[in-house]
Amino acid sequence: MFLLRSLRPNQAVSQAALRIYGVAWVGLFLLGWAYNGFDVLPTPREVLRALGPLLAHGLLFHLLSSLRANLTALALATALSLGLAYLSVVPLLRPLTSLTEKLRFWGFAGVGVAFTLWFHDAHDLKIALLVFGMTGFFVTGMHDEVKSIPRARYDYARTLGMSEWRVVWEVVVRGTLDRAIDILRQNAAMGWMLLTLVETLVRSEGGVGVLLANESKHLDLAAVAALQGVIFAIGLLEDVALAVLKRSLCPHANLKLERNT
Repeated sequence: MFLLRSLRPNQAVSQAALRIYGVAWVGLFLLGWAYNGFDVLPTPREVLRALGPLLAHGLLFHLLSSLRANLTALALATALSLGLAYLSVVPLLRPLTSLTEKLRFWGFAGVGVAFTLWFHDAHDLKIALLVFGMTGFFVTGMHDEVKSIPRARYDYARTLGMSEWRVVWEVVVRGTLDRAIDILRQNAAMGWMLLTLVETLVRSEGGVGVLLANESKHLDLAAVAALQGVIFAIGLLEDVALAVLKRSLCPHANLKLERNT
């Protein structure tokens, strides 16, 4: 009866039930993976065995290099994107924000050559490409949040005697902080996807992208799956950390959610 109710749309279920469903789906995935009929796919045991040689070939060094690049680029892209989104309330700067949004349609194919000529240091080049790749999407999402702020919130802040810049701080910056962290979480995940691509273009600093490219070239699918699993785990930990940060800085955000209990 309980399972039948869970199959109907828009039914209220407890968080404990959702956790049980999640564990069940993960278990089904692992069983399907372990007993799949495709010889080309490595088994979980083969993937775990592949971690040993990867560690011997400097996986931790490459992982630290990638993590440092990811966090640095994420911090710079966040600062740049939030600044452009918040300053879109200034009419003179609004077209600049709109133009920056269009960067998400610009791939690395031609930009990579120009960035290579501008940045002679490999680390700076990698960071610049990552920031470029994330900024267009970050600005788009955050600018939409700023534009969706109801006019009544601005008027209410003005009735409290706030100056226009104080209104920007209270309504635009503080008022959208919870959504900014949500968009940050999305771009952090995107950063890991871009990082493996960028590291194949800029190989001198190493990184998990370089290891992935090398193992893919040798068709070592177990090692490729192991590296993907490591990236997946690090990305999940980063996402959980940002979720905890949101709950700490914006406890009011959870009050806006309807909990299905």
